[in-house]
Amino acid sequence: MEQEVNKIVSWLQDQVEQANVDGLLVGVSGGIDSAVVANLIKKACPDHSLGVIMPCKSQSSDQEHAQKVIEACGIDSLTVDLTETHQTMFQTIQEQLKQQNSINEEQTKLADANLRARLRMSTLYTIATNHKYLVVGTDNAAEWFTGYFTKFGDGGVDLVPLVHMTKGEVREMAEYLGVPDEVIHKQPSAGLWEGQTDENEMGTSYAMIDRYLKGEEIPAEDKEIIEAMHKRSAHKRQLPPSPPQ
Repeated sequence: MEQEVNKIVSWLQDQVEQANVDGLLVGVSGGIDSAVVANLIKKACPDHSLGVIMPCKSQSSDQEHAQKVIEACGIDSLTVDLTETHQTMFQTIQEQLKQQNSINEEQTKLADANLRARLRMSTLYTIATNHKYLVVGTDNAAEWFTGYFTKFGDGGVDLVPLVHMTKGEVREMAEYLGVPDEVIHKQPSAGLWEGQTDENEMGTSYAMIDRYLKGEEIPAEDKEIIEAMHKRSAHKRQLPPSPPQ
């Protein structure tokens, strides 16, 4: 694990040098993936790394866990509360849609959640521009393969150091790096709404996705769900399509 950490840290340092920037930042959510990335960028750029906490209709435990991650790895931090910004923007959009009688209530919950992710992305890039930093993403192999991220939201980043690591491997790295236990063992959740968990929403588990990615046998039902998610989210992993020349 030490070798793997050193390899990623060295790669991050190379990216900073090639991009001619001063450092790295990550949005710290209180989850395991962002906790690992916070530790990695702190190692890569000890004096030029930043963890950004962005509460937005978030559960209080998420912010507490995010703060514990910050304290545990000793990274500089900044908190930007996006609750009011999101509320103003989303209500304005909803009001305009209602006036046009074109609002789709079935899509409201998802639109709300995606806007939060995209506001966080915009916030990270605004801060990154200020500091001349790169924005580091937190998606692991399972999330990337299934498309379990918001396009131009948490998927809108400069670097993805964990994208080849399964959720299980991220957990092992978190333990090695000294991430707080309550963060390592909490139920994975994007914090999109009350009681939301990744696995309930996906209909399968990270353990099953990890096994699938390793080429191991899994139940046909899980395989079908995973492959359907991968196919449905293909557009998230590609550049926007353009007509042929």
